[in-house]
Parts: sequence; structure tokens; C-alpha cells
Amino acid sequence: MAPERIVSLVPSLTELVWWLGCGDALRGRTRFCEEPAGQIEVVPAIGGTKNPDIAAITAMAPDLVIANREENRREDVEALRDAGLNVLLTDPNSVEEALAMIVELGDALGREAEAEGLVGEVRAAVEEGGGERRTALFVPIWRNPLMGLAGGTYGDSVLEAAGGTNVLAGRTRYPEVTLEEVAALKPDAILLPDEPYRFNEGHIPEFAGIAPPAVVDGKLLWWYGPRMPEAIRELRRIVRELAG
Repeated sequence: MAPERIVSLVPSLTELVWWLGCGDALRGRTRFCEEPAGQIEVVPAIGGTKNPDIAAITAMAPDLVIANREENRREDVEALRDAGLNVLLTDPNSVEEALAMIVELGDALGREAEAEGLVGEVRAAVEEGGGERRTALFVPIWRNPLMGLAGGTYGDSVLEAAGGTNVLAGRTRYPEVTLEEVAALKPDAILLPDEPYRFNEGHIPEFAGIAPPAVVDGKLLWWYGPRMPEAIRELRRIVRELAG
């Protein structure tokens, strides 16, 4: 039986739940769950991703709580489970794992056909770029200290799906780096996402001496769910322009 009361602690998955047609079942979200804009506001906010109101969530008696290993804290997930709640803990670290998660969530919500349809759209977007020359990319995720997107992450995988090769793919997660190290890796282009650090046009001169940089919507790199097909296409377009 599909859950009738859902709490989502993951912004991208809140959007996915709504897209799958289960917005009416959402009883709680974090204050960072802002999509779909103009619609999600009817769902009460119950704290942030790192500090959800456990008592408020428990009082809602949801049938399903959706959480994420990276975005949410272990102690909060354990507290929710200790309260007897059913917590679906997600942890996609590649495009393929994100697709498997979409199928899993679709099954849990009784929206199998919708989920499978989205998976097909993502695969089609990936295949559109087959055979292209790979573009070496560097993606910083923080500025002070400078940290970069590396291997073992969804962001790294989506870069590959969009026709890029991550110059930090041989390292793990989000390592600290220096501008000198990045220059030595000879990226063809640099993507400056506006989340989690809010890179903007004012930061372009810091990186322009290494490779052509561009500020991009961070959701293209970090949000899995209904925006994946267009995210892959948009990243591919941006990378093509930067690489010339």
C-alpha cells in the first residue's frame, strides 16, 4: 500500500515525490525543500536537513520518511527509527545508483510506471552524447579552503554522463586542493556551481588563468530526480561551449 503521509528531508527527493504525483501525501519538508516553487510551500517546513524537528516529525506519524546519507545526520535518522518510523535512507553516488533509487522510491510510492518513464528519459539523455570527445573538467565545491568534486560521487558521475572527465576522478569525494594542483591537472574548463558554496561571476578571475570558467546552477550537478535529463543536456551544452 502506498504511503499516505510522507516526510522528506532531502530537497531533490521532495521534488521527485511531487513529480511522481504524491505531493498530496507530503506532510513535512525541510526549509531547503523549495521545489517545485509555487507549490511546495503548502507543505509545512520542519527544520533543516541537518537539524530537523524530530518531535514534530514523530507527531505527524508519517508512513515514510525519506532521508539521505550525505545530506542528513546519522543521529537524526537513528532517532526517527528509534521512534518507530519507517525511514528510507538513500545514498546514490552515481547516475546508475540514482536511477535505481528512483525505481525504489517509485515502488515505495506506488508510482512504478512514472519512475520507469523517468529512468528511460535519463538514459536517452546520456546516449545523446555518445562518441563525443571528452572534456577535462575541474569543479570546486568550496572556496576557503578550496575543495573540489572528486570520484565516488553523483556529481562526478553526472559529469561523465554529460561528456566530461573529472580531473579529480582519481581522488575520493571532496578533497582539499590548491590552485597550483588544479593547474597541473590541465583541465579544459572549470565549472563554478552556485551550491554548496555560492560561486558567482565575481569568482571567475580566480580561475580564468587555469582554464575557461563558467558559473553554473548547482542543481545540475547535485540534484537527482526529474531534472536529471535536462541537467545532463544542459551540462553537455555548457561544456561544449567552454571547450570550444
